[in-house]
Amino acid sequence: MPGESPQLPRRGPAPAVDRMSNAELARMIEAEHPYRGKALFELSDRIAHDDDAATKVAMLSRLTSLRHARLFDRVSLAWSAIIALLAAETEHSRASAYEAFGALDPAEQGDMLDYLEVSAIEEAHPRIA
Repeated sequence: MPGESPQLPRRGPAPAVDRMSNAELARMIEAEHPYRGKALFELSDRIAHDDDAATKVAMLSRLTSLRHARLFDRVSLAWSAIIALLAAETEHSRASAYEAFGALDPAEQGDMLDYLEVSAIEEAHPRIA
């Protein structure tokens, strides 16, 4: 009918990401699955106890699709991945975060530092509730 909003395509039921392996989650994110954000958050939740998850999250943060997908304001899925790496506070996750941050272009690095309210990525110690 005229004046009605167009219907968005249905995504179907969310996959059981908590039962998926790190590799399955990474493939889902790389394939730009409609629930790639949910998969990224599940993988991010594993970082503090799983170096493989941290390595995969750092690698995935380099994907153009995650760098362009906005959660809110300036924060992209790639930024959320880097923030999760920083917040895990393990030696491996922090080193992975620095590498992932280094892969961002200089303007994006500046924006992220501004968002995190630090002058260097090493000063960032975000907390995730």
